[in-house]
Amino acid sequence: MRPFLHRVPGHPVGVRTARSTVDVASMLVRPSQGVRVRQVVDPQVESGRSRRSVRGEWLVTRDGGERPSAGAVLYLHGGGYVVCSPRTHRPITSRLALDTGLPVFAPRYRLAPEHPFPAPLEDALAAYRWLLDRGVPASGIVIAGDSAGGHLAASLTGEICRTGLPRPAGTVLYSPWIDLTCELSIEAQRLARDPYISARSARRVARLVVGAAGFEDPRLALLTSPWADTPPFLIQVGGDEVLRAEGEAFAEALGAAGNRCELQVWKGQMHVFQMLNRVLPEASAAMDETRRFVRSVVGGATPAAGTATGTATGTGTGTGTGTEAA
Repeated sequence: MRPFLHRVPGHPVGVRTARSTVDVASMLVRPSQGVRVRQVVDPQVESGRSRRSVRGEWLVTRDGGERPSAGAVLYLHGGGYVVCSPRTHRPITSRLALDTGLPVFAPRYRLAPEHPFPAPLEDALAAYRWLLDRGVPASGIVIAGDSAGGHLAASLTGEICRTGLPRPAGTVLYSPWIDLTCELSIEAQRLARDPYISARSARRVARLVVGAAGFEDPRLALLTSPWADTPPFLIQVGGDEVLRAEGEAFAEALGAAGNRCELQVWKGQMHVFQMLNRVLPEASAAMDETRRFVRSVVGGATPAAGTATGTATGTGTGTGTGTEAA
């Protein structure tokens, strides 16, 4: 299989073509049985010094009701910041709704190259404020995302901490694209070829995303940003993916700052393998681990800072470390 990002050229015309293809294919994606999806359009949401439109999908279980006072998952989809949508990621978002019993909000954030950074972060922050405005307590919110959405989820968590907003309960990252310079991934790809992602192609796409902000912007350069006193993190990476090194480096940075971070490296798995949770046992097990983490941080059973919980699937012990899950 050709690397996925070979199909997303690093120029605007190619990106728009790829986006149209993905959007058409996503029309076939249905939520899991037992999950209802409602489209959200709120044109006026307070976000910092301005008001922004919030759009996205609100997913709840058919028999569980909405119950926003119990908490919610804010899910930020991947796609290199240039393609995909909440609809493409329903296999993950609907599973999260079923597993956690919490509503899941997946915002439709603006994409590059038409809207380079910080537009996605502004939209993610508006979505977080929208949840707070709906009465969802920050202590019940878990921020999650995959790939570029994992980068956005981490950046949003940092922005919330820096600006003094009420902090979320925790953050979950699936195969996060942490280093947009792709230096770690390019080095890793010299040793082993990822069947799904080309690090050099990702770097070309990143130039469209970063825009005038520059790679050194602390909201983008997550490995060098300050990370003191953050909510707990769960990071899952595939053992065979080129972004594994980035997830490991970020877990190390979080641990070095004294934060609780669970890193899980899933042996033999590819980039964002959690999307296959309906058919792949390892992906389903990874989602079970997510449920455990969400329940621990939302339910108040959070382990002490500086530790990571061990499980039968191979979750590592020790801040920012992990072993390969079977």
